[in-house]
Amino acid sequence: MKNTALTKTHEALGAKMVPFAGYNMPVSYEGVNIEHETVRKAVGVFDVSHMGEFLIEGPKALELIQKVSTNDASKLAIGKAQYSCMTNETGGIVDDLIIYMIKDETYLLVVNASNIDKDWEHISKYNESIGADMRNLSDDYSLLAIQGPKAVEAMQSLTSVDLSSIKFYNFVVGDFAGIDYVIISATGYTGSGGFEIYCKNPEVQQVWDKVLEAGAEFGIKPIGLAARDTLRLEMGYCLYGNDIDDTTSPFEAGLGWITKFTKDFVNSENLSKEKATGSKRKLVAFQMEERGIPRAGYPILNAEGKEIGKVTSGTMSPSLSKGIGLGYVTTAHSKVDTPIFIQIRINKVPATVVKLPFYKNT
Repeated sequence: MKNTALTKTHEALGAKMVPFAGYNMPVSYEGVNIEHETVRKAVGVFDVSHMGEFLIEGPKALELIQKVSTNDASKLAIGKAQYSCMTNETGGIVDDLIIYMIKDETYLLVVNASNIDKDWEHISKYNESIGADMRNLSDDYSLLAIQGPKAVEAMQSLTSVDLSSIKFYNFVVGDFAGIDYVIISATGYTGSGGFEIYCKNPEVQQVWDKVLEAGAEFGIKPIGLAARDTLRLEMGYCLYGNDIDDTTSPFEAGLGWITKFTKDFVNSENLSKEKATGSKRKLVAFQMEERGIPRAGYPILNAEGKEIGKVTSGTMSPSLSKGIGLGYVTTAHSKVDTPIFIQIRINKVPATVVKLPFYKNT
């Protein structure tokens, strides 16, 4: 079990630590509902240093990224980031990721912790015939997510960069918390705004301490992975291993918007056919109409009681105070407002397919 550079700090703060993606990670400090509300209404800081970082460089860097990812990375400019995914030879998703263009011929790929080794092997396989320079920086870098509507105001004193000027999915390499060069990225997994800060492992303790100090008057709290999950689910963001995996196609998962056929990528020919003919199943969002918490693996039924799919993610929404979830159903049952039922033990609990996001900032 790996530790992040901040593991001892989390333990000292009283965090409940759990194994996650091969790492010892804080799942909660005060409780999921308190931490969830902190991010929705104020500002919280997550240690997500378990995420993986690959540096792809050189004249062949873009060619390699275009081959392995579905989005069109040629549209990137220095200082911009792009959400994308990598597909396998059968059309499933190897991983979803964020691609940063750091400078000319230099890109940073940020991948999910559980997929670091698999992703590295997948990209390396296609790089054999392309020849880009690749470096796995995953063990050298830390990542903090500072999330919430007060993030800009709370963190501005820590940097000379005008945080309010960084647009969504843009980033700046600049000073932060006394460190000269960090990546300040206007990205996140919560839907409440904020930043993600990439720095080297020996620097992260200083950054963490100064973030909590600067944010104290704004109500900042450390936030665990349990609240990260409820926050992302209220937005309908996919979690790899639950809502997407090696067997789900981008079109089934609602990720057609990051699948561009202006280029050739792994299995693009078959995915193009799927786009034309339509998918047999689709990932939908649903909310419970009666008491009940949907959990991953629960059957989804139609009005006649026939199984039409399975729940992939579910929780009791802290913001909405009702059960919400994601799951794959047959395409015929995927339209918004379609009534469905979730099998919770012996009960068939009514639910309705809804439009994302569940939570809307007001």
